[in-house]
Amino acid sequence: MAKQKVAMLTAGGLAPCLSSAVGGLISRYTDIAPDAELIAYRSGYQGVLLQDRIEITPQMREKAHLLHRYGGSPIGNSRVKLTNAADCVKRGLVKEGQNPLAVAAERLAADGVTILHTIGGDDTNTTAADLAAYLGANGYNLTVVGLPKTVDNDVVPIRHSLGAWTAAEVGATFFDNVSNEQTAAPRTLVIHEVMGRHCGWLTAATARAYIQKTSANDYVEGFMMSREMKGIDGLYLPEMAFDAQKEAARLKKIMDKSGHVTLFVSEGACLDAIVAEREAAGETAKRDAFGHVKLDTINVGNWFQKQFAALLDAERSMVQKSGYFARSAPANADDLRLIQGMVDLAVESALNKVSGVTGHDEDHGGKLRTIEFPRIKGGKPFDMSAKWFGDVMDTIGQSYKAA
Repeated sequence: MAKQKVAMLTAGGLAPCLSSAVGGLISRYTDIAPDAELIAYRSGYQGVLLQDRIEITPQMREKAHLLHRYGGSPIGNSRVKLTNAADCVKRGLVKEGQNPLAVAAERLAADGVTILHTIGGDDTNTTAADLAAYLGANGYNLTVVGLPKTVDNDVVPIRHSLGAWTAAEVGATFFDNVSNEQTAAPRTLVIHEVMGRHCGWLTAATARAYIQKTSANDYVEGFMMSREMKGIDGLYLPEMAFDAQKEAARLKKIMDKSGHVTLFVSEGACLDAIVAEREAAGETAKRDAFGHVKLDTINVGNWFQKQFAALLDAERSMVQKSGYFARSAPANADDLRLIQGMVDLAVESALNKVSGVTGHDEDHGGKLRTIEFPRIKGGKPFDMSAKWFGDVMDTIGQSYKAA
C-alpha cells in the first residue's frame, strides 16, 4: 500500500467528542498504519483554505490518548461553508472570483493529502460531501471520511451522533445546581434553555437525565429542598405544539401552590413564530454562512420568560443556558465507546478508499457503516413517540401533541 498522508479537521460548534475523536484517529493510525503521515488543519475548513496546518509529531502521537480527558477541540473549529463564496471572500479566506471548493482542493493536493477526516455535524459533513463530489469530478485522488458530531442528535440517517449523550448528562448536572435558585425568592420562575435548533432530543434527554439524577436523592419532608422543588413543570420542544394561555393557566396553579415553576426549553422551540413576529415588526433576523438564524440573537428562553412571567405573577424570573457548559465537556463513558467504534471504522474505510460518514444507519437496521455522503442531512426531528419520552412527560404531568 502506498504511503498515506492523513489530514483531519473539526468544524461547526463544539461537542463533547472532538478532542477524543482527534486523539482516537491519531492513535488508530499509529496502531495500524504507523507509516502514515498525519496533519491537522487548524480551525476547520478555514485552515484548509489558508493552508494553516499542524504537523502531528511522534511526541504528539505518543500522548494522543490524553486528549480523551478534554473537551473542546485541540485543533480549533470554525463555521465555513465552501459553497458560500461570498462569505469566504468577506472573511478573507479566498479572493474575489475564486471558487472555495477549487481552492480547498488545490490546497489539499499541494499538501499531498490522500485522506481527509472531517469531524462535525450536518453542515460540516454536507460541506465534506460537496468537497468530495468536487474532488471526484475533477480527478483528485482523495478519500473523505466524516465522523458525526452534534449535541442536537439530528443527523439523518444516523441513530446517534457523537457527544449527545455527554451533553445531556452534563446539562442535567448544570441544572441540578441552578434549580436551587428556586429557594432564593418567593414565586420564582426558572427557565433552563437547552441547545437544539430543529430537534428536541437534547432537551428531552437532559430532562430525563435530570429526573433520574434528582429522583435518587433523599429528601427531608417539610423543607423547600424537596422532590417537588427539584421537579420540572414544563418541557417545550421544536416538534411540540401548545396553547400558551392554557399552559400559563396550568403553570399558575403550580406557582400558587408551591411558589416556584421550572421549565425546560429547547433553543429552537417556537423559533419560527418568534422570527415571524420580529420580522413583522420590521426586524431582520441575522443568519450565519449556512443560512441558519443566529440563535444567540433570538433568545428563545427570554421569549418564554416574557410570555409566562407576568401570566404566572412571578416575582422573580430567570433564564439559564447550559449549552456552552454542556458542549465543552469531555466525552463520558457512553460517548467514548461510540467514538471508538466510529473512529475504527473511519480509519478502515479511509484506508480502503471508501468515502462517507460513519454512523449507525437507521435505514440499515442500525448497522454501523460508512454512510454515503448524499444521504447525510440535518434537521432530523425528535421522535416524540419514544416510550422514554412518554415516561418523562408523565413524570412532568404535561399533556402534549406534535406541532
